[in-house]
Amino acid sequence: MTKDTFRPSQVTVTDRKRVANGYIKVDQIRLRHEQYAGGMGPEIQREVVNRGDAAAILLYDAPRDRVVLVEQFRPAAWDKGMKNPWLLEIVAGIIDPGEDAESVARRESVEECGLTPNNLIHFAQVLASPGVLTESISFFCGQVDSEGAGGLHGLAEEGEDIKVVVLDADRFIAMARDGELSNGTCLIAAQWFALNRNDLRAKWA
Repeated sequence: MTKDTFRPSQVTVTDRKRVANGYIKVDQIRLRHEQYAGGMGPEIQREVVNRGDAAAILLYDAPRDRVVLVEQFRPAAWDKGMKNPWLLEIVAGIIDPGEDAESVARRESVEECGLTPNNLIHFAQVLASPGVLTESISFFCGQVDSEGAGGLHGLAEEGEDIKVVVLDADRFIAMARDGELSNGTCLIAAQWFALNRNDLRAKWA
């Protein structure tokens, strides 16, 4: 096997300890991993964040050619100093123990938008930030009727304050093209949607 075809696979953990155990869990890990050049690399220390996995769903009204999105305040975006920390997003939520991704996508659609999606299509599973987070996001697209969609939603006991935003599909794609989407999950969904919109319309409209 040449160096060009060699695939490293070995990881040795020398120490692991939990340094935060709140809403998110943070482990400090000391490890060595195999390198492309061969042999084990030096010991490195990394912090890994675990808050579980998530499901996200793009809601699409094919007959009207509109998508239903949500807008809400994000503390990390505010702390980052973003000009507008109220981010445009697709519906998403954390997968609790005993739940599956599709049921979470359906539940969150009702909680955040008041809409029940049909004909869910699973189109990707993506690591949110693999250098730091263990979280993976399962992506879906679901068919909805956007007539009358809007207003404010979310669970009051969780402090949610979610505004429903209905956009023409052309506008949604243009926002992705022009760099107007600052939420990564929303951008991934928009790019997939741009590639698959015609097929969805043919199937659902």
